Amino acid sequence: MLTKIPLPVQDVLQTLNEAGFEAYIVGGCVRDLLLQRSPKDWDVTTNATPQDITTLFPESFYENDFGTVGVKVPRFLSTTETEKENDIIEVTTYRTESAYTDKRRPDTVSFTQSLEEDLARRDFTMNAIAYGKKNGIWTCIDPYQGQRDITEKRIRTVGNAKERFGEDALRLMRAVRFCAELRSPKSQEHSSEWYIEEYTHQALMKLSGNLAHISKERIRDELSKIVLSKNPAFGIELLHTTGLLKHILPELEIGIGVTQNLHHIYTVWEHNLRALETCPSEKLSVRLACLLHDVGKPHTKRGEGYRATFYNHDHVGARLTEQALTRLRFSKEIVKHATLLVDNHLFYYNVDEVTEASVRRLIKRVGIENMDDLMAVRIGDRLGSGVPKGKPYKLRHLEYMIEKVS
Repeated sequence: MLTKIPLPVQDVLQTLNEAGFEAYIVGGCVRDLLLQRSPKDWDVTTNATPQDITTLFPESFYENDFGTVGVKVPRFLSTTETEKENDIIEVTTYRTESAYTDKRRPDTVSFTQSLEEDLARRDFTMNAIAYGKKNGIWTCIDPYQGQRDITEKRIRTVGNAKERFGEDALRLMRAVRFCAELRSPKSQEHSSEWYIEEYTHQALMKLSGNLAHISKERIRDELSKIVLSKNPAFGIELLHTTGLLKHILPELEIGIGVTQNLHHIYTVWEHNLRALETCPSEKLSVRLACLLHDVGKPHTKRGEGYRATFYNHDHVGARLTEQALTRLRFSKEIVKHATLLVDNHLFYYNVDEVTEASVRRLIKRVGIENMDDLMAVRIGDRLGSGVPKGKPYKLRHLEYMIEKVS
C-alpha cells in the first residue's frame, strides 16, 4: 500500500516523523487504497499541535478551531485545475469531541495524544483506519475492525450507531451514499454486495428526522454524490425506505403508487428512478432532470387506467424542479439547465410529420448547446419506460436534422 501513496504525502509524513511526531494517513484515502480505488484527497492525522505543524511547514495555513492545518504541496492530483500550482494536504491534530448540540458540529474540540481516541470520533469503521509508521514499521491501525467490514462489504458505525448519527445527522445520508457508490452496478451484480449493517440501519431509520437540522448546502452535496454514483436509483430508493427522502425531495415521493397509461408499465415513482438509472449522461444537471422529468405527473393526472392523461405535466414538472433545486441551494446554472430540460423533454418528432422549420424552432427554444443533453433525458425517459431501444430511428433522424439545419 505504501507504493500507492503519492510522494508529496509521504514527504509530509516523513517530515512529521523526523521531528519526533506520530503521523498517519487516515479516513477516506486509506479506505480507498484498501478498496483499490484512487483517493480523491489525502488526510493526515498526527499528535503534533497546529503550532508544531505550521512551524514544520511554512507553506501552510490554519484558519479553523478544529486542529486542521492546510499544507501546500506541489500539485499531484489529476483532478486539480491546471492553473493551480499546489494541492492541499489536510494535517489534523489528534482530537476528541464533545456533544453535538446542534446535530451538525461538536460544541468543543480537545486535542489528545492518543490516535485511538481520535479514531473513536469517526463515523464508520471503514473510515476509522490509519496507516503509517509505528515503531518504524508501516502498518494499519484498525481498532474497530474496519478492514474486516470492507472485506465483508459492510457499512457500520464506529461504536453506538445512535450516538454517531446523533452527533452529525449528515452521516445518515453518508451511509446511503457510500452504499450507492460502493455497490456494483446492477448489470454487474455479485452474490454479495455492500449493505448497511442491521443496527446501523435501524438507527438510521429511527433518527431520519434529524436530517432537518442539516443545512441545505450539505444535503445538496451528498445528494449530488448519490445522483452521480454508480447506483443512483438504488441510492434514491434507499433514501426513501430509510425515511430520509421526505426531508430532501418530497416531490418525488408523491409519485409512489401513481399508475400511468398505456404507454407505461411502471408507476411514476418507478419510472423516474429507472430514467435516472438509464440516463446516459454523467452531468449532474442532466441526471437531476431525468430523476425529476415526470415529477409533475401526479399533479396533472386525469382519469385512470390506460386512458389516463397528464396534460402539461412537463411544464408543471419544470416549475416543481425549479422550486426543489432552488430550495436545495443548487447553483443557478444547474437549476436553470435542469428546469429547461424537464420543460422540453416531451418534444414531438415523427420523421414524416416534422419539418426543418419545426426543428429550428426546437433548437431556438432549447439552444443548440443543450440538444445533446435533451436527447440524453429523452433516452433515459424511453429506457426508463421499459423499451429496449433508447435511441430509435426517429431520434437518430432528428440528430441528422439538427446537424443539417444548424
